Amino acid sequence: MPEPRFLQIHFLAPYTAALLNRDDAGLAKRLPYGNALRTRVSSQCLKRHWRLADDPNRPGGGDPHGLHRIDGATLATRSRDLVDDRIIEPMRGPIDDGVLGALQTWFNYAVYGGNETKKPTKLGAKVATDEKAQRQTLLLGEPELIWLAEQATVLARDAAGDAQKAFDLAKDWHADFKKNIHALREATRLPAGLTGALFGRMVTSDPKANIDAPVHVAHAFTVHAEEAESDYFIAADDLAREEDTGADTIQETELTSGLFYGYVVVDLPGLLRNLAGDAELAGAVLHNLVHLIAEVSPGAKLGSTAPYSRAVLMLLEAGDRQPRSLAEAFRTPCAPETGQAVASLADYLGRLDTAYATGEDRRVMSLANTPLPGAEPGTLADLAGFAQGLPGRLAANAA
Repeated sequence: MPEPRFLQIHFLAPYTAALLNRDDAGLAKRLPYGNALRTRVSSQCLKRHWRLADDPNRPGGGDPHGLHRIDGATLATRSRDLVDDRIIEPMRGPIDDGVLGALQTWFNYAVYGGNETKKPTKLGAKVATDEKAQRQTLLLGEPELIWLAEQATVLARDAAGDAQKAFDLAKDWHADFKKNIHALREATRLPAGLTGALFGRMVTSDPKANIDAPVHVAHAFTVHAEEAESDYFIAADDLAREEDTGADTIQETELTSGLFYGYVVVDLPGLLRNLAGDAELAGAVLHNLVHLIAEVSPGAKLGSTAPYSRAVLMLLEAGDRQPRSLAEAFRTPCAPETGQAVASLADYLGRLDTAYATGEDRRVMSLANTPLPGAEPGTLADLAGFAQGLPGRLAANAA
């Protein structure tokens, strides 16, 4: 078998009468494809649900599948309030408010990339990063947050209650901030947490803080033309009198149904680099990721639509050639039925094999009876175990 440089994960997942992912108008996200409009779920939506899934212990004592529950995983937080909530607020009370204000201004300026021409000039002067709306939503790992909190504690102690001194100390601290935090990141295993190691990080003001994402996630879309309706609903007033007629509230929302095709690629060498070469940790990540993709729904409007489903097909491919999506199998919309979708996938995959003969190692879990070319059938646990072993195989080949 070829060296497993890439793991490709294809899935089909059905949802009925749901609103999984909305646009700015509150309607389902859409995608025009093959002269038909499809319902879409964005990659951002999918990734967020996978990375935040708690997914507790399995029945019978099996291990949990949440990414943050993996031994050796480091947490991370994405926010525009990291300094305010994680650094400054825990210090409030014993530390003078003036001191905290000076530190808050400089730390927000440092973390959120203030313009070099608009540095804080004096105590109490406002800069753009004082305003939450002017900050980039940024991902920081626990090692980075702990280091920043320690730095703020030292500066507050040295300021001894003097706000002006705190301002001057923080200004001097900022002069070496990038150099020092870069040194921390180079010496730390997962500085941006497991989330950063998997899904990457972009910091517009500091390219050295950027992390290339080894997990690439496509937008999922329906394999058939969109199926949508406008749902007219009311809310009744429980305290209404006999003479009161009609509903208390009348509203509309959109509901969609569909069978979605999704596609994920894992750059295995990139994953190992981001995990400091730890093949065991990389294997645990892939094992859990396969389970999460199959079992975690990108749900919204939980109370009114119960949008819970599981994949009806999971196809894993390991190989050394450039990955390729199988979305082309659905450019011509197929019937909104699992068997038809799997048949379209099998036909297109067979034609690709004939043309390119790339020789991927395949495993499939399917609720349909149609076999997929060259794919060994198995359960979800079998597929997760196959994925878990790939980083070890890659590391052994490189040794």
